[in-house]
Amino acid sequence: MSSAKRTRKTEEPARYAEMMEELEQIVEQLESDSIDVDDLSARVKRASELIRLCRQRLVGSQTEIEQVVADLDALDEDAEEDQELEDSDE
Repeated sequence: MSSAKRTRKTEEPARYAEMMEELEQIVEQLESDSIDVDDLSARVKRASELIRLCRQRLVGSQTEIEQVVADLDALDEDAEEDQELEDSDE
């Protein structure tokens, strides 16, 4: 299915902030008691899905950040080793 044919309901927000904003709107609806009982189950399910997506995004970001930090640490260690070799050659 092409992205043009997807409906808004099945298309996930591209950004974490958009997911959080939608989740906040759902929470406001639930807290205000303005939500129709017939829609309650669907809104709670959607909130659950948004929470799952946000958690996935956070875990993915954490993994990427840890990899970047590990790469930087490796570069620092290589630079220190190079400096030690240069110092010992003098």
